[in-house]
Amino acid sequence: MSVKKPLFAVIVLVFVVSSLSLAQKLQNLNNQPPDGAGIGFLMTDGTAIFQGNNQSDWWKLTPDIHGSYINGTWSQVASLPSGYVPLYFAAAVLADGRLVIVGGEYNSLQFLLTNKAAIYDPKANKWTPLGHPKGWGYIGDSPAVVLPDGKFMVGRKLDKRVAVLDPTTLTWTELSSTGKADFNAEEGWTLMPDGSVLTFDVKDAPHSGKYIYSMEKWFTAGSTIVDLHSPHQGGCISYPGGCYNPPGEVGPGILQTDGTVFATGSASNGGSGAGHTAIYHPGKNPTDPGKWTVGPDFPNNDNAGDSFAALLPNGRPLVLGNSGTLYEFDGKNLVAGPFAGGSSLMVLPTGQVIVGGSQVYTSSGTYKAAWAPTITTYPQAVTRGSTYKISGTQFNGLSQAASFGDEDQTATNYPLVRITNQATHHVFYAKTHDHSTMAVATGNAIVSTNFDVPAKMETGASSLVVVANGIPSKAVSITVN
Repeated sequence: MSVKKPLFAVIVLVFVVSSLSLAQKLQNLNNQPPDGAGIGFLMTDGTAIFQGNNQSDWWKLTPDIHGSYINGTWSQVASLPSGYVPLYFAAAVLADGRLVIVGGEYNSLQFLLTNKAAIYDPKANKWTPLGHPKGWGYIGDSPAVVLPDGKFMVGRKLDKRVAVLDPTTLTWTELSSTGKADFNAEEGWTLMPDGSVLTFDVKDAPHSGKYIYSMEKWFTAGSTIVDLHSPHQGGCISYPGGCYNPPGEVGPGILQTDGTVFATGSASNGGSGAGHTAIYHPGKNPTDPGKWTVGPDFPNNDNAGDSFAALLPNGRPLVLGNSGTLYEFDGKNLVAGPFAGGSSLMVLPTGQVIVGGSQVYTSSGTYKAAWAPTITTYPQAVTRGSTYKISGTQFNGLSQAASFGDEDQTATNYPLVRITNQATHHVFYAKTHDHSTMAVATGNAIVSTNFDVPAKMETGASSLVVVANGIPSKAVSITVN
């Protein structure tokens, strides 16, 4: 993110006429976040936590007993460690269920490109300070991704350096970045089914590249054909470490259900005019550059520079335009929908998308059966307060299902377990943790996770599903003791 005035957009609920079905709708939450809501994350117990407008405070949205987030309730969780009040940072929910946030363009509303970090344990309701990679005097608003093996990879903003965090030891290891075309500033990273990480460059646009973690090397992914970045019009921006010359912005890139990536652009023509889009088609192996084809331009001179996208359960990318309009990409066109203002997008377990922590977007259409998780091994009887293993296929979904121009990652490619009591129809989420993989589109490979049966949930005959990116598996029958 290039330097912006650090405040959150006000969300205004306005409906516009579009060619989308009337089934597409945007609804206010019945209970609004007490201190507003900026970036948010889906936790593995089915709750969602959001950074409040004061930046140091965090709030949890819990769905009601029927599983509704629209009727959900808010409660405050632990605040960040003293001295770390970041805005626009790298983040991820890890395979063990903890949330990690790293760096920040601002700290305490000062443009610092901070190197501070913290990790949140939802079970203990506690943030713990986290160290930074050795020699990294700054990090800033940086690209990041959780790799298939569960390690968290971050790129330092103003150069080509990358490092991974081991969630078990909480230690950093710097990796080689051989082959990188330009620095990491303002670019986003998309996890691919082959385990590589795709980026479309900003400073070196229209070039794109792929990082192969096992080789610690970047390879070209060719030209995006159309320019997806908007050149920055300003000059040097001073920060404690020196001078930063922003290269411009790009939009989010979303891995689609067919394995292609829908990449969106910022304003073209030197910062004005409609943003372009392009579609990446992977090659036959990770080092194969693949190819790009041109997608549609945004309608009405809109663009998605430094904005959010999410993958809907119906397979369509949902993109938040800089005008505040939501667009669905139907494979050919960007179709304008409701006006949502600004702020983040994140897929909920219901298949809806929460917008800025205050609204919920519901789309028409549904998923194909082949996209859903499947359960192969599970306990037929469980006891409250105990932990169990469950196995099957596609527990991590076909995509990270979320993207931003660079920082503010809200990926949801991890399994949730939802249990519904058959007598009362009340809904409970069992906290999942220690997933066997964080890869996407794992196909027929058997994967697994562990789930903790809530100590206070209702007993009796129940149904259980595994949910990934808002898509549930077929239900299996269990007994809760």
